[in-house]
Amino acid sequence: MKASSVTLFLFCGALAARAAAGVQIETNADNLLRITINGQLFTEYHFDGSDCSRPYYYPVLGPGQTPMTREYPMGPGQGEQHDHPHHRSLWYAHSKVNGIDFWNDVQKGSKFVSADGARIAHRKFLEIKSGQDSGVIRSTDDWLAKDGTVQCSDERTLTVYARPDNERVFDFDITLRAPENEPVVFGDDKDGAMAIRVAESMRLQQPDKKAGQGHIVESTGDRDENTWGKRADWCDYFGPVAGKTVGIAIFDHPSNPRHPTWWHVRDYGLFAANPWGIHYFENKKTQPTLGDMTIPAGQSVTFRYRFYLHEGDELQAKVAEHYQDYCTGAKP
Repeated sequence: MKASSVTLFLFCGALAARAAAGVQIETNADNLLRITINGQLFTEYHFDGSDCSRPYYYPVLGPGQTPMTREYPMGPGQGEQHDHPHHRSLWYAHSKVNGIDFWNDVQKGSKFVSADGARIAHRKFLEIKSGQDSGVIRSTDDWLAKDGTVQCSDERTLTVYARPDNERVFDFDITLRAPENEPVVFGDDKDGAMAIRVAESMRLQQPDKKAGQGHIVESTGDRDENTWGKRADWCDYFGPVAGKTVGIAIFDHPSNPRHPTWWHVRDYGLFAANPWGIHYFENKKTQPTLGDMTIPAGQSVTFRYRFYLHEGDELQAKVAEHYQDYCTGAKP
């Protein structure tokens, strides 16, 4: 090979490596956004609503490209429990918005639709930005009743950080806005809101009531079966995937309304931060509207969360220290 050819080859290789470095966000032919970190797939944002009633992220790949979420119902989910088809990897929704269910889906033919005929409809992207240190997707959605009326809208921002292969860090911020002419009520119900369904092998309890190898721990020290419905700054769900222990920690930002949040975290793998299910979580059955939150007409509220996908348990991964960094605004 001539010297000039070698130089060109090395130059092109350097350009390709540079293009793959950092966080890259691309649109593909399937009308979804593909997010890579240093050339490796991290997740895909499914926003067009063709297969279910809300946007979601799937797959979610953690340390060493480990699949951190369940495959079903996005794929066949061989060997997985086929329950709760609305548990689509990673998503945001709630089951009682002006009394309308935006959380639960039922199957109709090859598609899954809201039990109430409602949907969270992607409206447009406000920003899609790749970068060496981070990538950003900012979009807006309408929460539509069956008749198409807008119950509320949201602006959501996903910020993905370029991190070493042994961890993944991303922020999910969402601003919920009431219509200009009327308020919106997020009602007291356990099914919501910032949610992920962990990989089957990570579960605290496997099907048929068999003990799993996964564990749940909260910032308060509550563990496993004692974590459901408790308030905490953060919650971590960890367990084995493909022969190694990995975990998902969700951080509730101290600026969030009703911080610290309640955790709707189940032994079968559902893992959600929910500020609205208070009468369920606090066992106050005579006060079914205790957790209602009304957003006045034309006004909004913002919730901020960080996800930390890590190796090991919460101590090995230094989850508490990472949460403090999040609170102080330190760069991930």
